[in-house]
Amino acid sequence: MIANTAGQDAQITITRGAMMIDQFTVKAGDVKEVPLKWVPELTKGIGPSKLTVDGAYRVRSDHPVTVYQYNLLYADASNDASLLLPVNAWTGEYVVASYPHAAINNYPGFYAIVAREDGTTVTLSPSATGTKVQAGAGVGADGTGQVTLDADDVLQVVTAAGGDLTGTRISADRPVQVIAGHKCSKVPQDVDQCDHLEEAMFPVEALAQEYIVVPPVQSPKDALEQGQVIRVIASEADTELTFSPDQGVATTLAKAGDFVEIVKSVAKFKVAATKKILVAQYMVGQGGGYGAQDPSMLLAVATEQYRKDYLFQAPNSWDANYVDIILKSGTTVTVDGKAVAGFIKIGGTEYSVAHVLLANDGTGAHTLTASDRVGISVYGIQDFGSYWVVGGLDLDHL
Repeated sequence: MIANTAGQDAQITITRGAMMIDQFTVKAGDVKEVPLKWVPELTKGIGPSKLTVDGAYRVRSDHPVTVYQYNLLYADASNDASLLLPVNAWTGEYVVASYPHAAINNYPGFYAIVAREDGTTVTLSPSATGTKVQAGAGVGADGTGQVTLDADDVLQVVTAAGGDLTGTRISADRPVQVIAGHKCSKVPQDVDQCDHLEEAMFPVEALAQEYIVVPPVQSPKDALEQGQVIRVIASEADTELTFSPDQGVATTLAKAGDFVEIVKSVAKFKVAATKKILVAQYMVGQGGGYGAQDPSMLLAVATEQYRKDYLFQAPNSWDANYVDIILKSGTTVTVDGKAVAGFIKIGGTEYSVAHVLLANDGTGAHTLTASDRVGISVYGIQDFGSYWVVGGLDLDHL
């Protein structure tokens, strides 16, 4: 889905390697749905790790646009979505958020690295949990490796039994994109059913030391909030965490890539750290007793990367779509020109949150404006399905 926030029409070209895939126009202020075929080498099967030459699609525009990737777009049994980062925001340093290899159905966790330029050397440094990998394409069974990619190549690394790629460090000598998640995971692992997880990782340079974490709402009882699992991941050694209010978990992350996990929680809180952290949120599956939807994955946005305005998209094919808005007390905000009320205070902080049901009409495009910077996430929920995606953010190097 391509959203054009510019004041003039955008001319779009999509290629895959040397192949021309499509050319079209996205009108100013509009959102266009663009179906792309799956790449079988990347989407079919459950391993091993592999390198797919020209495995990525490249989307070019003559004006800035926002691009969301839905997998699948339409409500189905297994879905999630990613906000794709523009190539000018890519760097060579990332930390992975994933989820454990599934013991019952053997579905793996994964990360996929996309190169922007020829001759890109990528070095993989596994976390304490990331040392069980299906070897291939220069990646060892212990998760280590150094692999050279050309432009548009994709290196997909997948777990072996007992593995969890969360916390793995990816370093490259040229800019890359990293998308991580899970083929189909239960959240937590003892709760039915499994669902696809994915999110585009933020570069380490754009990570920060303060995040606000809130749960989404349930389906269909949206007056209640949905349980989630939260992982707080260290990008550097000797990271100290502070939770407001306290969450009853460890607050010291001794090594880079270490993480703490909060399980089946509806808590709202602030987490602050002495060094940069990555925060991942996972919806609990339908069997967890929190509603009808199944797992999805979201990266929390640092408070320093909040914005005052957004154009975002929510597919009308879902039973219900929401935008969650996190803001400081006293901030006013409108969605699609209507003032938002009913904010819930987050105890021990100066922040509040509102869960806003979106109208399922038109192109699915929505606007948000605020008097001060706010953070947003967007999600769709229904029986046995969900997606959860970052609604937008600044990508300042902090």
